[in-house]
Amino acid sequence: MLRVENLSITFNEGTPDEKKALQNIQLELKPGDFVTVIGSNGAGKSTLMNMISGALFPDVGIIEINNQNVTTLKEHKRAKKIGRVFQDPMAGTSPKMTIEENLAIAYARNKTRTLKPGANKKRRALFKEELERLHLGLENRLSAKVGLLSGGERQALSLLMATFTQPDILLLDEHTAALDPSRAELITNLTGEIVKETHLTTLMVTHNMQQALDLGNRLIMMDKGQIILDIDGAKKQALTIEKLLQEFKRIRGTDMDNDRAILG
Repeated sequence: MLRVENLSITFNEGTPDEKKALQNIQLELKPGDFVTVIGSNGAGKSTLMNMISGALFPDVGIIEINNQNVTTLKEHKRAKKIGRVFQDPMAGTSPKMTIEENLAIAYARNKTRTLKPGANKKRRALFKEELERLHLGLENRLSAKVGLLSGGERQALSLLMATFTQPDILLLDEHTAALDPSRAELITNLTGEIVKETHLTTLMVTHNMQQALDLGNRLIMMDKGQIILDIDGAKKQALTIEKLLQEFKRIRGTDMDNDRAILG
């Protein structure tokens, strides 16, 4: 479903600030894979997500989604294939529009544009049905402005908008990091439920090691623009935070930086 081959990019090349953000990344996700990605600050996690979404273009390498080479496609051209939820709850929705209007835009993302109304009776019923899955009562607030919702409610709506049109790839870019613990737990649980029910092929970046262990069928660790660890199946299920830190030290010969990556 997703294939990344020999992906590399260098920022500020030829200057004192030169940084190899990604180095020869090789990655393949099969249909239905749910891969969590962890690593210290600056490991290349968000750069990888931006490459896949089309927000950045590689110096070299190939990106394929559902057997189509999208390496040179601009971000808006890939939008039909990709659903993405960002760290900032404000980024995935339009605050001045209603819940219904936001959902109507998301609904039309992978469909041919017509002059028909964005939300008719049939679509409104679909929107209510989908919103009920969030267990937040938003199905009764279709006419409410999204800007009036809490951060957790907006992120739940963003998650729903990114998934209910069944994109080829779902990208979750630290989508719980800006939320308080209770809302982060809510969105984490919703993520697990929705991805499981829809069988979406998912790539999720997180600084929270415990979250990375609890979700998905496969875990990738990045460091200095490289994938240094790739574990799936029973081996992933047996992992703990302590074992992950030990693996990092075994591979790199040093302890992982003491930043948000080690939080449980």
